[in-house]
Amino acid sequence: MNHQVTLAHRPVALPMESDFALVESPAPEAGEGQFLVRTLYLSLDPYMRGWIRENPGYTAPMPLGAVMPGGVVGVVEDSRHPGFQPGDIVEGMLGWRRYGVTDGAGFRKVDPSLAPISTALGLLGMPGLTAYFGATAIAQTKPGEQVFVSGAAGAVGSVAGQIGKILGCYVAGSAGSDDKVRHVLEDLGFDAAFNYRGREDYPAALREVCPKGIDVYFDNVDGLMTDAAVAHMNLRGRIAVCGQISQYNLKEPELGPRWLFQTIVKRLRIEGFLIPDFAPRIPEALAQMAAWYKEGRFQYRETIADGLENAPAAFIGMLTGRNTGKQLVKVTEL
Repeated sequence: MNHQVTLAHRPVALPMESDFALVESPAPEAGEGQFLVRTLYLSLDPYMRGWIRENPGYTAPMPLGAVMPGGVVGVVEDSRHPGFQPGDIVEGMLGWRRYGVTDGAGFRKVDPSLAPISTALGLLGMPGLTAYFGATAIAQTKPGEQVFVSGAAGAVGSVAGQIGKILGCYVAGSAGSDDKVRHVLEDLGFDAAFNYRGREDYPAALREVCPKGIDVYFDNVDGLMTDAAVAHMNLRGRIAVCGQISQYNLKEPELGPRWLFQTIVKRLRIEGFLIPDFAPRIPEALAQMAAWYKEGRFQYRETIADGLENAPAAFIGMLTGRNTGKQLVKVTEL
């Protein structure tokens, strides 16, 4: 039998477990040119909150009753596709389900000898690519610059900060607990960090951790943190807008300071981005990330929930910052 998690109700603010439903149905069969995938790990990511809004803004709203979208690492169980064989480990958008059929569009094979297969959803997957392109292509980070990463203990922020260190920068970050701050400093190698839940005066905190100002701001959170960071930017600083997690679950958007004047006097460049923007460059980026991993340049942490039925609770926990590093759900054993 197959198990799938569907959207039962459209959340207005922070989702509740009752907004999702676990549905049982017969497992699908692969048709001509298709293959059947059994999910091993499911990725949970902040972008999913946008897809279940009434008006996501960049895609059509997900209909009620539809299977929740999401990337997975899985194993091919049966194949009628010439490019994929039973036993292949693959990564792609299959959704919150135990079994799924695909024609292979958007799927790639995962080399289990390169790194643990779960990293294909984190460090060596979409979050890692997001960090890579945000730091290199969007922010154009240069050696010796001052880098600040919000959400520094998350799946993307943790990698973005480490890339900053690899590129020869001073790197500071913010995280949501004292334990996460220790992780950022001791495990990930940031130069400085602070607990944003323990500080109300973000401008003062940024002056402490970034005494020379900020040349590159990797923004995962928006809100009051971004208001403070923009005011602390150096001349010709760059802001890579990756996420806005502080705003995703609000009924109404926050009204913050009007800081666009800062972009004039400091000649700032602010750019948002999505991974599909860089689709032709993904192979080269994965090769570079894998090389850095082999060289021991990366540390990473995963928070893993056990069982597809626990995906909604893990998703809500991720949105409220209960995870450290990449949030995954272990669906089945290899």
